[in-house]
Amino acid sequence: MSGVHKYPTISFRISPREREEIEAKILASGLSKKDYFVRSCIYNRVCVVGKKELIYQLVEELKIMQANIREVTEQFEKTEIDLTPEGLEDMRNDCLDMLKAILWVLDGAKYLWQGNTNGEEKSPDSGNC
Repeated sequence: MSGVHKYPTISFRISPREREEIEAKILASGLSKKDYFVRSCIYNRVCVVGKKELIYQLVEELKIMQANIREVTEQFEKTEIDLTPEGLEDMRNDCLDMLKAILWVLDGAKYLWQGNTNGEEKSPDSGNC
C-alpha cells in the first residue's frame, strides 16, 4: 500500500559540512545509508561527559526495571501469571535494551573512575574514546 510504512522513521537536521562527512563515510563503508546509520547508532562507541543528571536518569530507569521484575517474580511465585507470553517477551526486550544501553554509556564514561597510571583523570577529548 502506497504511503504506509511498517516501521517508524527517525530524522534529524545536520549542517552541510556534517552531511558531507557522513556521506564520505557511507561511501567508504560500502554500505547502504540505512545500514550505515543503523550500525553507527547501535555499534559505535559513545563518549560520555559525566553529569549527575544522566546518572539520575539511569537510576530512574533501573528503578522501573526493578519494579517490573519484582512484579513478575511475585506472579511466578503465586503461579498466577497475568502476563501473556508476548507481554513477557516485550518486557524482556525492554529490560535487555535498557541494560545494554546503560552498559554502553558506562563503558563510554569509564574514564571518570579509571584514572591513568600517574593518577590523573583523562577526559573524553584526550584520546581515550
